[in-house]
Amino acid sequence: MSLNGFSVVSPVDGSIYVERPYASASEIEAKLAVAQAVAKSWLRTPLEERATLVLRFGEEMKARAAELAEAVTWGIGRPLWQADETSRLALVGELLTKSATATLSDTEFESDPGIRRFTRPVASGLHLSICAWNYPTAMLGYLVSQPLLAGNVVILKHSPQTPGIAELAEASWLAAGGPVGVFQSLHLSHPDAERLIAAGTFRAVNFIGSVAGGKRVHAAAGGTMTAVHLELGGKDPAYIRADANIDKLVADIAEGCFSNAGQSCCSVERIYVDRKIETRFTEALLAEAAKWNIGHPVKEKAMLGPVVNAGAAGRIRGQVDAALAAGAKGLLRGVSDLGPAYVPATVLAGLNHSMSIMRDELFGPVACIQSVSGDEEAIALMNDSEYGLAASIWTEDIERGTALLDEVEAGTVYLNRCDHADLYLPWGGVKDSGLGRTNGRIGLIETTAAKAFHIRTLG
Repeated sequence: MSLNGFSVVSPVDGSIYVERPYASASEIEAKLAVAQAVAKSWLRTPLEERATLVLRFGEEMKARAAELAEAVTWGIGRPLWQADETSRLALVGELLTKSATATLSDTEFESDPGIRRFTRPVASGLHLSICAWNYPTAMLGYLVSQPLLAGNVVILKHSPQTPGIAELAEASWLAAGGPVGVFQSLHLSHPDAERLIAAGTFRAVNFIGSVAGGKRVHAAAGGTMTAVHLELGGKDPAYIRADANIDKLVADIAEGCFSNAGQSCCSVERIYVDRKIETRFTEALLAEAAKWNIGHPVKEKAMLGPVVNAGAAGRIRGQVDAALAAGAKGLLRGVSDLGPAYVPATVLAGLNHSMSIMRDELFGPVACIQSVSGDEEAIALMNDSEYGLAASIWTEDIERGTALLDEVEAGTVYLNRCDHADLYLPWGGVKDSGLGRTNGRIGLIETTAAKAFHIRTLG
């Protein structure tokens, strides 16, 4: 397609799935004008009414579950039977609305005679939300439902790999009775998005995507006083202590490595296992990995489909090849003749931090095992990363495990769990994994600013 549009090449079979034009200058101007015109009225809309519309939006998305799932499968390759994310999207809205009254209410401070002090969370206005392709429906709970509930208006720029999700989301909002202009989608080119951010068009930008993309957003917003929330990549470690119950944890570790073909910011990308149990753990993980069969995501009920595109598959294979050339052991590495984007579940051992596969984000279905001498070495290696999204420790000693988690540099830490975004807790990372938090009460409050009230009674 021309520079004025884009095509989605499906990883399923290499065909062009959809084609779309980028928004023209006049279309961008018109949508921005509508959004800015309704911003104040939406802010003044009672919270109860906003909450009702957010809940209806979730239900309308669930009514389009089949269309959305098909767009996920053909756009990114996830097996169709795993592709419906609408229940999670709706649940995010439900939990946010339950906590909204308490979260968005006034906070009283100590007062003096004739003086009342309180703060009130106030929506900032027009938000640009930029969504990644890997969970293209579920993530709208954080990028759309959350800022809308707080009283902001939203322009959504979805990944060019999944444009249909954005279109169905806007249609769902209107079908739910949402006011025109409060939530709109635009197929923005990267240059247009950066230009608008640099011009200070938005009061906030909410971005989920790669580190490189997040840094470009951050740079574009520099000097504009635009609030920037970045949920970026990860290189999440898991530490298996010598006392861990291998039989109970190994299926969770395998799922953390292979679910969504490893294409999650919180996938388990580094496994550190105490060498006392390395052999037993590795044998158990190999048995679990063998269950993650690869197949056509529509015609078969396989555990794995292709990764997002042939380029990503080539990069993943390249990192595996480089590790093997550097001395890693390839314990499981299947083959597939379904197409260039299909990467079977892979297990590597004998790894170390001199290898790029233990440093750079992989985003593929590869389990990477490195043995360690114990707690001190494990924590040092877990923190030896430019990323800090999530991390897990697996142990029967809850007290010791919790103390070790306090030493881990990550936005979310788990004991005996991994690859899980808890809807009650805020989500976000440290270091190159991002800025700010989304999700939960803290995520909701971060879409607002505290306005301080000093009320003096003259008498």
